[in-house]
Amino acid sequence: MRYEFTEVLNDLIDYFLIGDIYLLKKYKEDNALSDDLGSEFVSNDSGDNAVQDGIVIPLAGIENYPYTIIFNLSDETPELLKPESHLQHRRGGYVLRIEHRQVLLFTWRIMNTFTDAAIEALQQRYREPGRPQIEIENGIYDVEILGGEVLRGEDYEPALEFVLKKTERTHPTERVDINYRFSIDSRTY
Repeated sequence: MRYEFTEVLNDLIDYFLIGDIYLLKKYKEDNALSDDLGSEFVSNDSGDNAVQDGIVIPLAGIENYPYTIIFNLSDETPELLKPESHLQHRRGGYVLRIEHRQVLLFTWRIMNTFTDAAIEALQQRYREPGRPQIEIENGIYDVEILGGEVLRGEDYEPALEFVLKKTERTHPTERVDINYRFSIDSRTY
């Protein structure tokens, strides 16, 4: 199964995050973190620990472009590995835990006021068609992140593709760099 979303924006902050938003909420509560989860993540080890525990995967360096976001759960060739695409980033070794049958891509903005009301407002917006969220079986997933450009019509569009495969592994590999910048050079070919 492959899911594609177009015109996904970064809310003018150079960050995307991917994960189970309710699992992130539980992580915040279990670790007695403040509602300003963004400040918590950048001022102590809670953000690093959340990545190590498979709660969330951060993507830094997200330019202010409209992105094509692809969630790929199939065994077919990923879109960004096809000959007509322009692959610029390929990073594997990430792990993502899903406990609420949903994975979504969201922006850093919610991290600054990570309250029940903000999460529910986000979920309400994500019920609209075209939002980067999919229903997925609960479990642990190995995640490879591909970044670059995909050909749509006659134009290339910046894209991020998340290849998810069920795994028994519970932690990311040691080569995972949580500060890696997924900046995409969007140019005309």
